Amino acid sequence: MSRLTVLSSLVCLMMGTSLAAFTQDAATIQKKLVSDYALTQPTAAFDDIVTAGAVLVLQKGPLMMVAVSSSVNPYPSTYKDGKIKNPLGTGRRIWGTLSQVPGISSPTGPQTRTFVAGEKMWVTKIDTREDAIVFDLFTDAYSDVRYKTSLTFPFPKGRVLSADEAEKLVGEVLKVQPAEEAKTDAQQPAPGVGQQAATSQQPTEAVPAPIPPPPPPPADPKTIALGQTPDQVTAALGQPEKIVKLGTKQTYYYKDMKVIFVNGKVSDVQ
Repeated sequence: MSRLTVLSSLVCLMMGTSLAAFTQDAATIQKKLVSDYALTQPTAAFDDIVTAGAVLVLQKGPLMMVAVSSSVNPYPSTYKDGKIKNPLGTGRRIWGTLSQVPGISSPTGPQTRTFVAGEKMWVTKIDTREDAIVFDLFTDAYSDVRYKTSLTFPFPKGRVLSADEAEKLVGEVLKVQPAEEAKTDAQQPAPGVGQQAATSQQPTEAVPAPIPPPPPPPADPKTIALGQTPDQVTAALGQPEKIVKLGTKQTYYYKDMKVIFVNGKVSDVQ
């Protein structure tokens, strides 16, 4: 076997080994990022969301995005050296060329919006390449317009990042909003719902208190009859304030009357 053939075989073997290693690393990175940054499925027209994924909070800006109505994105951004680079000038030159194509007639380019740190968005696609990771981003509607862009995270020259390194790199720009906050945002009342809830919470008219029952009728007046004994009188009137005895005559003094007994029987009431 010639020297050249041996060298060619070694080169092919090394390239094959390198490609297999990259494919394995890329699959690991892809799996981890998709696990951490759950993808959102928009409609075909990108005018609504079919399945919501993770809400991402932009950590650095500015990030320029174009209206989803644009068929192309002349302003793809790149994160490098700790900064997001928006090639606005390049994008305008690209758009100037595209505007000459039939069906693309706007000389000023698509509608754009610049997003700053703290604003929220979704990721619809994550693409792990040989030298970079690309996130396709999509936003909620702002004045009835949704926006999109691609954000590229290049690898350091000459090497492929590990899954943890790739996650750290992306995390410098995009953080997943905690589930509790996302749930709170999702539960915000739609227009009109809050008004209905507020109405339902207004105090209702107080129910009048029930009318108390009438007082019981007064007890029958206690009476004394001639011939009653002292025990019967005290059972009816209670103990007298004073008792005076004169022979067979005995008088019980009450507050407003006196009862006279003769031989132990009521003979008079005064």
